[in-house]
Amino acid sequence: MAENGSRLVRGAIALVGLLVAVAVGWELFVVLPGTLADLLGVVLVLLTGVAGLRFAGRIADSIYPGYDVAEVAVEGPIRRDGGGTFPNPAGTPTDAIVDQIERADEDDGAEALLLKLNTPGGEVVPSDDVRLAAERFDGPTVAYATDVCASGGYWIASGCDELYAREGSLVGSIGVIGSRVNAAGLADKLGVSYERLAAGEYKDAGVSLKEMSEDEREYLQGLIDGYYETFVERVTEGRGLDAEDVRETEARVYLGPDAEEVGLVDGLATREEVEDLLADRLGRDTVTVEEFEPERGFRERLRGGTSAVAYAFGAGVASVFDDTGDANGFRFRAR
Repeated sequence: MAENGSRLVRGAIALVGLLVAVAVGWELFVVLPGTLADLLGVVLVLLTGVAGLRFAGRIADSIYPGYDVAEVAVEGPIRRDGGGTFPNPAGTPTDAIVDQIERADEDDGAEALLLKLNTPGGEVVPSDDVRLAAERFDGPTVAYATDVCASGGYWIASGCDELYAREGSLVGSIGVIGSRVNAAGLADKLGVSYERLAAGEYKDAGVSLKEMSEDEREYLQGLIDGYYETFVERVTEGRGLDAEDVRETEARVYLGPDAEEVGLVDGLATREEVEDLLADRLGRDTVTVEEFEPERGFRERLRGGTSAVAYAFGAGVASVFDDTGDANGFRFRAR
C-alpha cells in the first residue's frame, strides 16, 4: 500500500510539473510573441513540456524513490583504472565501483545493496577497497555470483552479509601466485647481458634477464605468503569460516553446489530468488532494484564489451601490481 501511495504521489508531482511547464511555454512562445507562427509555438510548447516533465520526474524520484535495493556490478578484471590488454580484458574501474556503492549508501531509497559479481579477480588493493565499501554499507548486503566469482571477486564478497551463486557458477580461488618470465637463457643465446645498476640488495629481485638467487626467491615467496595470509584473514572474518578450512581449499575453484558444501556460499539461487531473499530481509513482499552504474564514455564501453571472451575458465587472477610488470617484472596474482 505504501509503495502504491508513493507511486501516486510521484505521478501527481510529474503531472503538475508537466502542466506548469506547458502553461509557461504557451505563454512564452504562443501568446506573447503574436507574430510567431503557431506551428513553431506549438513545437516549442511541447519541447518545454517534455523538459518540465523530466525535471519534475527527477524531483519526484528524489522525494519518493521508486526502488528500495541498489544494485552495483563488478564485472571483468578488477583494476584501479579498469584498463587491460589481451588476454586481460577491460573491467570497471574500481574507484567508480566504490563511488557507486557510497552513492547508494547515501541514497535514502536504497535500503539494501545487491552486489553482482562476475569477475575472475584482479588487483589486491582495489579489491579490498570494494570490499570495504560493501562492508560499510548501512543495510543488508547480498553478493550474487553469476558466471565467475574468483580470487579478488571472492575477496570482495567477503565484505557482504551473504553470498549466493548459481549451480554453474565458479567460486573460490583463494590463493596467491607469483610469476616471472625467465629470459636469462635466451639472453645468453642472443648475446644480451644484464648489467646491474641498483641500490639495495633486493631492488632487482625477479628481473627476467638474470637467474634468481635463493635469497631473492625466499624474499619474493615471503611477499606471496604475506598476501595469502591477508586473503585468508579477510575470508575467515567476513565469511565466518575456519582459517584451516579456507587453506584446505588449496586455491581451488568450485562449482556452485560444491562451493555450498564447503561453505564458500550461503546457498544456490536464481536472480529472482535473491530478490525474494532481499525482500525477506527488508520485511517486504517484493523489492524494486535500481542499477547504479558509473558514467563511462564510448571508448570504455566498447573496450568493456570484449570482457566476455577473456578469462573463460576464470582461474582467478588478482595481480598485485599492474601489467607493466612492476616489482622488477615479478608478478603476483591471487589465485
